[in-house]
Amino acid sequence: MTYLLFTSLFLAALAFAVRPFLTRRAAGWPAEPLDARDDVSRAVSSLRDLEFARAAGTIAPEDHARLRGLLERSAFARGRAQRATPAPWRTLVIAALLAGTAAVLVAVSLPQSAGDRAPGEPLTGTVANSGPSLAELERRAKADPSDIPNQLALGDAYLESSNLTGAVAAYQAVLARDANNVSALDGLAIVLYRSGEAKGALLALDKVLAMRPKDPDALFLKGLIQYQTQDFAGAVTTWQVFLDVGEFDGRAPMVRPLYEDAKKQARP
Repeated sequence: MTYLLFTSLFLAALAFAVRPFLTRRAAGWPAEPLDARDDVSRAVSSLRDLEFARAAGTIAPEDHARLRGLLERSAFARGRAQRATPAPWRTLVIAALLAGTAAVLVAVSLPQSAGDRAPGEPLTGTVANSGPSLAELERRAKADPSDIPNQLALGDAYLESSNLTGAVAAYQAVLARDANNVSALDGLAIVLYRSGEAKGALLALDKVLAMRPKDPDALFLKGLIQYQTQDFAGAVTTWQVFLDVGEFDGRAPMVRPLYEDAKKQARP
């Protein structure tokens, strides 16, 4: 509907712009104005030739008089003033109309067609689920259990679908080959937390923070566990670091009020 409206307005504006050229003759190519002094010089030269012709007897007296009158009138009569070219108001109006129509089209259609973007994707279009399916991840894991990136993706997929058993198996498969893999430890901590194993989750998170003290995922979850277990002083310390490094983290708005409450609760 938007594009139909734009096309209609565009054609109407185009017709409005072209109509004056269809209803009148095209103007000739503009020529430089003639200098009046050139007219006088040519007339004087012609009069001189005319007088020579009369003296030589090659022109009749009546023709001499008629031609002399014509030359004098054409040389010394004032020419008509050139009509000033009007300002191109019609062109300006049409340009403004087309620009406004294009702006309306962009304002209406772009927010609808832009949608969310996946990283690296162009502006238009919505996020497409272009990643491999859970079945494909499982097939790859079975074909090559040593593929750590695939195992991590499989663990995340299981976690997203609340298959905690499958997630544990996938993360443990990674840790069996890389005991210090931060992503696997973070994922395992989430699984343990969801399973009600807060102490086990803290052990995994502390291992992550020992290697990466400013890991936002570990800081967020550790502070949450400390807050829920009423270790308010610990939650304040952990979340202070999280808010410092994760100021623009999407979880920060949730953490800030809890952080302020933990500070109040931690006071003696």
